[in-house]
Amino acid sequence: MSRNKYPEETEQIILDAALKLFIEKGYEQTTILDIVGEMGGLTRGAFYHHFKTKEEVFFALTDKLFNDIEPFEKLKGRTDINGLEKIKLTLQILNESEEYAVLQLQILPLIESSPTAFKVYMEKQRTFLTSKYAELIEEGINDGSIKARYPKLTAELFLLICNVWMMPTIYPQANEEEAWQRFNMAKDIVDFLGLPVLNKKLTSQVAITEQGMVVEVNKK
Repeated sequence: MSRNKYPEETEQIILDAALKLFIEKGYEQTTILDIVGEMGGLTRGAFYHHFKTKEEVFFALTDKLFNDIEPFEKLKGRTDINGLEKIKLTLQILNESEEYAVLQLQILPLIESSPTAFKVYMEKQRTFLTSKYAELIEEGINDGSIKARYPKLTAELFLLICNVWMMPTIYPQANEEEAWQRFNMAKDIVDFLGLPVLNKKLTSQVAITEQGMVVEVNKK
């Protein structure tokens, strides 16, 4: 199969192979040669035609999984729920995808070891996610379900708390008790922002360990 004849198909084969290995072995334990070996006879040259590094594959894969889920598009235009409820549903929809949740956990050691990966991660938080959450927050302000004054700033702070401040590779917790304290304090701050989304239902899907908070992706 020519690597250039069907570029979209080739890229999909690479992403499928990488996803299988990242789920089975983990990102750190998977090599580019492992991925090539799962590509159904395609060569290493085909891999490098589409991706320069394993890290690049990882972020292309998380982007694809997110686009497949696309909670914001699923909730866009719904009039039966308010802005706050849409944010809660967004978090719920993302947590329900086991593959996406597993890869989100694998981001932790990746961004710890790679400044480039951390930069990419933060850029996604700062641009795409901030604007999407800001739209829902503004909708909640307008319908009265969210008590906040500045949608964009509120979205930025919400994402910093949930996706950076609670990240154990950036702010290590000494033990399980401290990890729970951090989670509870995050809940208090988010509640104060007018976004009471870190509720008991979400807490039941989170396991606190000495390394920090992780989502129990297999929990029903």
